[in-house]
Amino acid sequence: MNIFRNLIGKVWQDPNATEVVKISTGQLHLVRPGNVRSSRECIYNDAMATIRRVPSVEHNFQLVITRVYEEGDQELLEDEEETDEERVFLVSEELEFRTSQTEGEPTLVWRDLQGGVDEFYEFVASGTNAPTKAFFETCMYRAMYERKYKKSADSVRDEDLAEFIWQPPTTNSKGKGSARKAPTKDGARSPQSPTSPLSNTPDSSLEVIVDKRAELFLWDRDEGYFVREASVSAKIVQRTGAKFLFFLTAASQDGQVLAHRITSQMMQRWSPATWSLTWNNVNENGNQSSWCLRFESQESFEDFRAEFTKRAWENLNETSWDKVKTEERAYVLSSGVEDVEMGVETDEDEEEAVLDELGDEDEDEDETAEDSSSPAGFQEGRNSQLTVGYKGDRSYVVRGDKIGVFRHKPGDVEYVASIANITDMKGKKFDPKNVMLHHQDSKMIVMNPNAPNSLFHLDLERAKIVEEWKVHDNVTVDHIAPNTKFSQTTPEQTLIGASHNALFRIDPRVSGSKLVDSQYKQYASKNKFSGVTTTASGKLAVASEKGDVRLYDTVGKIAKTALTPLGDPIIGVDVSADGRWIVATTTTYLLLVDVLIGQGKWAGSLGFDRSFPADAKPMPKRLQLRPEHVAYMNHNISFTPARFNIGEGQEENAIVTSTGQYVIAWDFAKVKKGQMDKYEIKMYEDLVVQDNFRFGDDKEIIVALQNNVLSVNKKNLRKPTRTSLAPERRSTRGHSDIVNAPY
Repeated sequence: MNIFRNLIGKVWQDPNATEVVKISTGQLHLVRPGNVRSSRECIYNDAMATIRRVPSVEHNFQLVITRVYEEGDQELLEDEEETDEERVFLVSEELEFRTSQTEGEPTLVWRDLQGGVDEFYEFVASGTNAPTKAFFETCMYRAMYERKYKKSADSVRDEDLAEFIWQPPTTNSKGKGSARKAPTKDGARSPQSPTSPLSNTPDSSLEVIVDKRAELFLWDRDEGYFVREASVSAKIVQRTGAKFLFFLTAASQDGQVLAHRITSQMMQRWSPATWSLTWNNVNENGNQSSWCLRFESQESFEDFRAEFTKRAWENLNETSWDKVKTEERAYVLSSGVEDVEMGVETDEDEEEAVLDELGDEDEDEDETAEDSSSPAGFQEGRNSQLTVGYKGDRSYVVRGDKIGVFRHKPGDVEYVASIANITDMKGKKFDPKNVMLHHQDSKMIVMNPNAPNSLFHLDLERAKIVEEWKVHDNVTVDHIAPNTKFSQTTPEQTLIGASHNALFRIDPRVSGSKLVDSQYKQYASKNKFSGVTTTASGKLAVASEKGDVRLYDTVGKIAKTALTPLGDPIIGVDVSADGRWIVATTTTYLLLVDVLIGQGKWAGSLGFDRSFPADAKPMPKRLQLRPEHVAYMNHNISFTPARFNIGEGQEENAIVTSTGQYVIAWDFAKVKKGQMDKYEIKMYEDLVVQDNFRFGDDKEIIVALQNNVLSVNKKNLRKPTRTSLAPERRSTRGHSDIVNAPY
């Protein structure tokens, strides 16, 4: 490195030299080992790499990869909604920076701190000679030195930089992985061992179900990446006599590091590409922390995943795994796996190379300024429901015994009026339990919690309830849905109803009870139906609190398909217009199922029309927030019912839901390609009650907050970043604050 000392001195000692060194030509790739389909993803085909000073922070430098345009190309891109012209990385030891070669070309390699623990970036420095590459490498190590020791590297010796030269993990004599520990702000790091009844002594009351060696990582909310904690023994254990109660534990040589109860709140994610498990934990103070285990082999990963999934299922269902039918086990075991393609044919040339990039902090707003106060005449209570119009330009929001009417405007909504004092036919006020637009938006069907066997017809033109429809003396109406996906845009009179254990058609034109006897299916068992939805052709999907989804080709018959319950109660269900895709909402994740039969006699049919072969059941996929994002949000996830965007003649391309103060939208096109965490988020000051796309519009989302109603363009939702998720964040680095030992 001495040959560069004079050259480095010329740029390093000049405080006005923003750029320290540059490699002018190259290509940037994201590399995911083990991911066959996208193991090497080109981000920029033409790019340059620069080490740049951070003007506002002394002794800090950035590695900047900038996209290079050919003459004329940049002008063509100026009108695009999004630009992605450079990637910026703070130079630190955690990058695990190194140099290598790819097909004879010199490369710069560093970790993707926002991705999986085994994902990394590779800059192929095409045509760069060896001295230039070595010079760039030396400058990287000097930048690391300054960041760590907070002093100039002007007089640093080569041997002082040796500690920053990355070394691959080694294996010690005991077979335990060993790697350089990532430093804290004070330059040192060691895991703490919380006091626990199981910290260092064997406990005969515990049954160890599985025990595998792994590396343990903890998400550092201040730095924005996973930091290695220790080499651990990762176990799933059960205390003798505590049926269906299981814990995930990790212990290092110094003792127990963590013990977390296995529940749905863990929001676990499995990545076969990196042999890793990530999950969340909520401590006694309500603070979220995010953890990752990276196993030593695929076999260890698969064994641990299988046992974890079984025990999580047993905990939810309070039933032995042995009672699960053989043909249904694969459905359950596959539900949490990430990085798996979903069998949708795509054009490889059109696939986008898109990353979650924590660090894109720009938050341009084009919404009308939000007024947290309620419109005049609509102030008492809080908003509780939202329904978006189909034929007109209106949305309706339930607030106590009132319904607010809002007009859609370009990029905005405007309060119009209130339908006040909702009353039954006897003049008794009530707060609507549920509402649904009907008959080309001229009517609203209203459910009264005080009259569970009836529906009420609210005439929107007259702004009052004009009829009570008694459905049946012995059948309650707990859920309603339109006859078909788009029947609300037509004069269709009938609709679909469901009780806790029955499915039926309602026809308000018949005399007496409005339930159509010939289209009525009741179950003897307590099915606990929790939602119903219909396709464009009128096929039905019915979900339950038990976690199952039944698919019907028509009302009044038995289900053609019953999707195996995972155990979490389903609180909402939606279906694509063509009937191929089901999205079911649980508290902490969305369950997405492709119900196209892929093989056998009925290949090409849907699960609404035919039953799946026993050996070809659909494989469900979870849509859930990344644990590290939840750690930034620092609140318990509780999703509202998710919905596809909807419009006649339009293909669904987004799924929208909300939790707490956040609106979340998944890019459905990417999800179908297997990219399960391609979502964007917007945070509000108030709690989000419900959100949905405008009918026929895949960009504008109507959002009902507790005290306001507004419109947001989907392009204004942002990639999850530290700023977009938690503008005011607190450090949770102390182990006493994040480790939970619940024994």
